Amino acid sequence: MLLIWNRPGFTEELTEQDRTALFGEVDEIMKELTETGELVDGQALANPSQTLTVRQIDGSTEIVDGPFMESKEQFAGYLTVECDSPQRAAEIAARWPDVRYGGAMEVRPVMEQAGTEM
Repeated sequence: MLLIWNRPGFTEELTEQDRTALFGEVDEIMKELTETGELVDGQALANPSQTLTVRQIDGSTEIVDGPFMESKEQFAGYLTVECDSPQRAAEIAARWPDVRYGGAMEVRPVMEQAGTEM
């Protein structure tokens, strides 16, 4: 799974030309992954301002507005890919355009049902 981390709202700071180029790159990568059969799933997430966080504190459930962590970067979406190797997944992640704008892509294996990856 490729976890997309970026700074909310960063695309609004780009010029129209840069924004169009960024979304074009995403479209190209998604098309390629679809054509190669590597794309399993992927979704963008709503703005972090729409997040609810649920915690247990002293035996009591607390629901608060906003993301769990105070951070410049927030979890923005994900891609699930079926690749030959973790290196191939990292190659895909390295091409994701958000990375050039201060974001990050986390490459993490998805556990099989047996859970032997733990």
